[in-house]
Amino acid sequence: MSIPEGALSSDAGDLDFGQEVTLGDKLKAFKSSGFDQESYVSAKCRTTSEKEIKHLVTCLLDLKKASAEEMRKSVYANYPSFIRVSREISDLEGQLVALRNLLSNRAAIIHTLAEGTRTDSVSSGPGSRKKGSFDNEHREPTKMELWLSQYIDNLNILLAERRVDEALAALDEGERVAKEEKSNDLMTPIMLASLQATITEQRQKLADRLAESACQPSSSGKELRSSVEIIKKIGDGPRAHTLLLNSHHQKLQSKIQGLQTSGSTYGVAYTAALSQLVFSIIAQASSDSLAIFGDQPLYTSELVTWSVKQTNTFANLMKRHVIASPSASGGLRTVAECVQISMGHCYLLEARGLALAPVLLRHFRPCVDKALNANLKRIETSTAAIAAADDWSLSYPPIGTRSLGTPPTLGSSIVSQPKLSSSAHRFNLMVQEMCEDIGLLRSSTFSNQAKEGLHQVFSSYITMLVNALPGSSETENLEGRIVNTAENDTQQIALLANALFLAEELLPRAALKLMPLQQCLPTDTPRRNSDKQLRTPETRELKKRLQRYVDQLRDSFCRKHALDLIFSEDGGARLNAPMYFSMDENSEEPEWFPSPIFQELFAKLCSFARLASDMFVGRERFSTLLLIRLTETVILWLSDEQSFWEEIEHGPKPLGPFGLRQFYLDLQFVIHFASEGRYLSRNLHQVIKNIISRALGSIVSAGGDPDSMVPEDEWFTNHAQTAIKKLTATPENEEVTSPTVDTSEGALPSIEE
Repeated sequence: MSIPEGALSSDAGDLDFGQEVTLGDKLKAFKSSGFDQESYVSAKCRTTSEKEIKHLVTCLLDLKKASAEEMRKSVYANYPSFIRVSREISDLEGQLVALRNLLSNRAAIIHTLAEGTRTDSVSSGPGSRKKGSFDNEHREPTKMELWLSQYIDNLNILLAERRVDEALAALDEGERVAKEEKSNDLMTPIMLASLQATITEQRQKLADRLAESACQPSSSGKELRSSVEIIKKIGDGPRAHTLLLNSHHQKLQSKIQGLQTSGSTYGVAYTAALSQLVFSIIAQASSDSLAIFGDQPLYTSELVTWSVKQTNTFANLMKRHVIASPSASGGLRTVAECVQISMGHCYLLEARGLALAPVLLRHFRPCVDKALNANLKRIETSTAAIAAADDWSLSYPPIGTRSLGTPPTLGSSIVSQPKLSSSAHRFNLMVQEMCEDIGLLRSSTFSNQAKEGLHQVFSSYITMLVNALPGSSETENLEGRIVNTAENDTQQIALLANALFLAEELLPRAALKLMPLQQCLPTDTPRRNSDKQLRTPETRELKKRLQRYVDQLRDSFCRKHALDLIFSEDGGARLNAPMYFSMDENSEEPEWFPSPIFQELFAKLCSFARLASDMFVGRERFSTLLLIRLTETVILWLSDEQSFWEEIEHGPKPLGPFGLRQFYLDLQFVIHFASEGRYLSRNLHQVIKNIISRALGSIVSAGGDPDSMVPEDEWFTNHAQTAIKKLTATPENEEVTSPTVDTSEGALPSIEE
């Protein structure tokens, strides 16, 4: 986010956002010790409008948010380095303190020796050395010397007998005495240095013995915490905290080793035991650390680093022993259950401030992705194998399948679920299982990947259905799997039924399993709550994407049947200009009836309407769109066919009265039967009107008068309605002829009611 040029005026001050200056020049005004932000902003914004100021404030707030986000990313990106450096600094501080104590002790000893030497040299004359030695040998020790000797012996005894509490109290007493005697000058420098050296040495011995004891496998948690607390009291907190974490690590490794050698198989049960073990010990270590050391940044950082290390070790064990094999073979359920168990235990630690889920996801995401991709491949392979032998007859799903994600019963399986062919049932079942497995993870990332995979396999299945249409450009998919051909209209409509019910109902319900759990009213049944979720924006968007694949199949279906109508088996166009030009070769007026190709179009539409009403129960809109699309495909071909219009508009002779009337009647016939069937769209009506206008325009261009050649609209309406009645009510043996029929080929077969 940058501040737009001109947001600040440049007529006052040194800072100018509108010119290309270096960053140093821009910041020069802010470096002055006498910088006053109030006067600076007033000077800069004196001529700025309120709107510009509001815009500037918005830009600055956005910049602040972007800076905060960038800082957060930077901190997370460098967090391990920060922890490592912090720990190294802490260790260095501890070493410096130890070095300072050591130097202080050495300085005290040197000072004491120097004082003693100078005293001896001043007070002793010739021959006095012998006398002094005799006096020192026979004089009685002072009270302080006796106490020091007894204190050192007592401290050694307490440490030897491992009487830790008493030894710790003795060390504290020694520290107190050293401070008092140092201020009172009652203890000689040599004795004071000896006392301090003894206290330092015995503290180190006590810490070493406590650390050794705490690391024993037989030590209990209470003993461990007690030892750590004492080491912390002694003054070596970093060592105590590291000892605490190392002890928990050793305990964890020992239990993991016992779990692996106990003979348990590497599966869901092993995952549950291992996950509970690892994260319970991490939780215990967190509790101990917080109870003993509080929330000091040094110790919390070390705890986080240690927890991440244990989590990484756990994830590697899971990948090696449990997840690797099923993820490679497409065992999505096993992978999802294991990841779900692990993530569930991991999420429990977030209440303690340990967010370890990203660590696990970094390890598990490739495994889940691999299992998901293998599962998607298995769906495509299995569905293609069934499609190779699918007879494209519709039936209810077998009892016991989970088509809608609920335990099926005899009643619900037959009443609530649509009829599909065998390949569609297999496809739906496998997709439902996949969504259930991914739904266990409750992760938006995995859910989005599963949705994309759902689109992928549905697109692949739609390709199979397209290839099942007769005369498809490809009868095999990309991997050479043959798809059984749908030979008749019933089977071809069944292809559309498969795609429609999968896209509009079954797959969206499967996708609901990928969404987060929704709170529903206690009175809502699972099915009613599911229906509510189907109306969410996410589900509507999913349906739109799936509907595009259905539209591809529908367009291929309509294009195939339109081409079958328009072209003969030898590739010649049955809808051509000569069929209308030939009508004016005879002087006698023919018996007016729609051309055979439009009769066949009407018959095919009637047949499809009957089949659709049986297969698309409750989906009347789709049936209407199918009929509209098929009719539009034929009419749009006629509108765009260049060779047809080349002969009509630029042929050797214009269209005659009979040909023009027949052409007009054919198009009016389409308008009327589409209108009565309620699939006359505005686009179709407009295209037909444009075609008629173009045909009439060709007559005008040739110098003719189309009004004199074409009767009133009522005439076309009557003949079109008459044709519709005859085609829908003609007995089986009666034939209906048309002026454009070639009698050598026979008449159009009648249509049964």
